[in-house]
Amino acid sequence: MRTPDERFAGLPGFPYEPRYLEWRGLRAHYVDEGRGDRTYLCLHGQPTWSYLYRRMIPPFVASGARVLAPDFIGFGRSDKPEDEAIYSFDFHREYLMAVIETLDLKNITLVVQDWGGLLGLTLPMEMPERFERLLVMNTALGTGDVPLTEGFLAWRAYSNSNPDMAVGKLLARACPHLSEAEAAAYDAPFPEPRYKAGPLILPQRVPVTPDDYDREWLSLDCSLRVVGSFDDALAHIELHGSGHSEAIVTESWSAAQRFVREVDAAGVFVNASTYFHDGGQFGLGVEVGISTQKMHARGPLGLRELTSYKWVVLGDGQTRG
Repeated sequence: MRTPDERFAGLPGFPYEPRYLEWRGLRAHYVDEGRGDRTYLCLHGQPTWSYLYRRMIPPFVASGARVLAPDFIGFGRSDKPEDEAIYSFDFHREYLMAVIETLDLKNITLVVQDWGGLLGLTLPMEMPERFERLLVMNTALGTGDVPLTEGFLAWRAYSNSNPDMAVGKLLARACPHLSEAEAAAYDAPFPEPRYKAGPLILPQRVPVTPDDYDREWLSLDCSLRVVGSFDDALAHIELHGSGHSEAIVTESWSAAQRFVREVDAAGVFVNASTYFHDGGQFGLGVEVGISTQKMHARGPLGLRELTSYKWVVLGDGQTRG
């Protein structure tokens, strides 16, 4: 979806000419003011847009620098896909890298706030030759190494419970100095609730804390971790696995064999759903009660009581309805 241009007419303190680039079939908006050897790259947060930097752009330009303030996809004057699944961390990060490369930004001072930092602070490590300095405001690196703050958890709960988030009112409450027209400018990108998929999903994209890997969600939520190697994946399973069911999806037979051999679980599944971990599915008849991965024995202990077994399920994409 694309917000009609007339929604952005006459915004107070924002006289900048809109500029656009195409990325993955989407139109992305950015402000590009001033000229100079150095560049200020200003990244907004959630649920704001490049309008956030209207007061900072003039002094940056006056310093003799180029100033660029892009709108994330789903925000501001950029296109807004309705599918929330599109708005992954990698999606936004790859978009920012494309902006930098397409516009050939160099000697960058990175200016970040809120989600602009969660995404933007990962960029200098990827392309260090393009960056010089950082200006960091109200943000962090989303590593998942420390618990999320109570303030952020409250914000995420608020965001989840308000599918038609009143962005202008929210900004007016947080920034009492805003005029009514300035607060309304933050509503401009979102004429209807369905335009807000991007802002609403971002709080869910903040990396989890270590405790979340051991949490039973009892819902359609899950905790995901991206690891650097197969060994790291096995180490993660050893630390956080339940010992009940573990699965791998792979085209590598050697990786599958190693997974089956080294993962300690009652059921190990290769290219098949763990929903098959059921006594009835294993041919044991109707399952009574719940299964357990704990070894147990009563009376004298022999070889049989001191050993256990694992179920190994090999598939090619099977699921269970």
